[in-house]
Amino acid sequence: EEPIVESGGGLVQAGGSLRLSCATSGFTFDDYAIGWFRQAPGKERVGLACVSSGDRSAYYSNSVKGRFTISSDNAKNTVYLQMDSLKFEDTAVYYCAAELLTLAEVLCRGTDEFDYWGQGTQVTVSS
Repeated sequence: EEPIVESGGGLVQAGGSLRLSCATSGFTFDDYAIGWFRQAPGKERVGLACVSSGDRSAYYSNSVKGRFTISSDNAKNTVYLQMDSLKFEDTAVYYCAAELLTLAEVLCRGTDEFDYWGQGTQVTVSS
């Protein structure tokens, strides 16, 4: 079983919404900071929204603050990304990552490889 599985991507019109899910298994959920990243064709991977290990405090990049909401369901070991007011430039492959005992901002701003990565889910926003 994969430690991280993303789902919920798809095709949506600009202005629409999607909710991505990051289902985790095989590690102690609360001990890991978990975050959402995306990579568009020809661009670098960027951190969007992350929650810290432990208290699940959130951090958002400026590009999604106010439009995206990250949440955590500890009973389901799952982190969600609610994406509203989607724009064409949000089109990318969205990835979920987890890092042991880390703050949300550190995870989101990090450039190193993390403990766990998912395979990604495609989000396409039509203009």
